[in-house]
Amino acid sequence: MREWGNNRIRTQTAHALQPAVCQPAARDVKSLRAVCILPEIMEDKSCLLKKMEISVSEAEKRTGKNAVNMQEIYTVYLIETRTHDSQNEEENSVPDSLWRRYSEFELLRNYLVVTYPCIVVPPLPEKRAEFVWHKLSADNMDPDFVERRRIGLENFLLRVASHPTLSCDPIFYLFLTQENGWKEAANESGFQAKADSRLKALNATFRVKNPDKRFTELKHYGDELQSIISHLLRVRARVADRLYGVYKVHGNYGRVFSEWSAIEKEMGDGLQSAGHHMDVYAASIDDILEEEEHYADQLKEYLFFAEALRSVCRKHELHQYDLEMAALDLTSKKQQKEELATGTVRTFSLKGMTSKLFGQETPEQREVKLNMLEEQITDGEELVKTKNLECE
Repeated sequence: MREWGNNRIRTQTAHALQPAVCQPAARDVKSLRAVCILPEIMEDKSCLLKKMEISVSEAEKRTGKNAVNMQEIYTVYLIETRTHDSQNEEENSVPDSLWRRYSEFELLRNYLVVTYPCIVVPPLPEKRAEFVWHKLSADNMDPDFVERRRIGLENFLLRVASHPTLSCDPIFYLFLTQENGWKEAANESGFQAKADSRLKALNATFRVKNPDKRFTELKHYGDELQSIISHLLRVRARVADRLYGVYKVHGNYGRVFSEWSAIEKEMGDGLQSAGHHMDVYAASIDDILEEEEHYADQLKEYLFFAEALRSVCRKHELHQYDLEMAALDLTSKKQQKEELATGTVRTFSLKGMTSKLFGQETPEQREVKLNMLEEQITDGEELVKTKNLECE
C-alpha cells in the first residue's frame, strides 16, 4: 500500500496543467495516436503510468436529470491525460481531457474487481463523508469534501495505472481516453453476470471444508484491521465533537468578557484583551480539526484497502467451495459407475430400493447409463482440474 501511495509523485507536473479543450480534428489525431499505446504496453509488459501522465485536475458542480427524470445536482471531475512521445520527449503535448462522475468511477472499479478477482483492486474514496464530527458537513457537495474526494479519485487512477495487469485493461484505457462508449464496452464484457452474490459468498464461507490457511489468516487480518480502524475513526469523531464544544465555550466567554469590558472602567482594557484571546482560542479549533480530517482520510484508505483484501479472500473461498463441490460430485459419479458395473449397492439410495421392487435393469439400459456416467466423469475430471487452476 505504501508503494501504491508513492506513485502520485510521478505525476506532480500534471497538476499544473490547465484544462484544455482540443479542436475535433486535432483530438481525433491524438486519439488515434494514443490508441496505439495500449498494444505496446501489453507487449513490453510495462504499466500505463510509464507511457502516460494522468491527473484529476478539478471538480465542477452541475445540474441535470437523473434516471427517473428528476432534477439533481451532481459533481463531475476533470481527467487529464498526456501521452509520452518517445520521439519528442522534450516537446510538451496538449493534454486530452474529459469529465467523469463518481458513479462512473464506481462502475469502472466494479468491472475491475469482477474481471480480476485475484488482484487487490485499489479502493475509491468514500462517496459520502462518514466518521465525521458534527461541524464538518456530511453533504457530498461540501467544497472541502469534494476536494478531498478529487485527490482520492486521482490516487485511484494512478494506482490502477501503475499496476502491470490492471493498467493494460482495454476498458480502463477507454475510461481515460474516450468520452463515450466505454460503458457499453464494459457492459458487453458481461462482468455483471459474473459478479457473485453476497448470499453465495456467505454460503461458501460456512460450507467450505478445507479452507486455505493463508487466505484464512489474511481474511482474519483484514477483519481485525477494519474493526480497529472503524473504532478508531468513531472515537476520533466523538473526541473532536467534545473538543469542539470546549473551544466554543471559550468563544462564549470571549463575548461575555467583551460585553463586560464596556461596563467596567478601570478593568475595561484587560477584559477586552482577555475576550479577544478567548475568541482567537475558540476560532483555532476549526483549522485544527480540519487538518486532522486529512489524517482521517488516510486511515479511511487503509479501511477501504482492508475491505478490498477481504474481497479477494472471499473470492478464493468461492473458488475453494466450487472445487470441493466438483470433487464431491466426481466421487459420487465414480461410485455410481462402480455400483452399476458390479451390480452392488454400497449405500442406501432410492435407486437401490427401486431396483429391488421393480427388478434389475436390462444389459442395454445398463450399458447406456455406463456410457453416460463415463462422459460425466470425464467432464467432472476436467472441471476439477479447472477449479484447481483457479484456486492456484
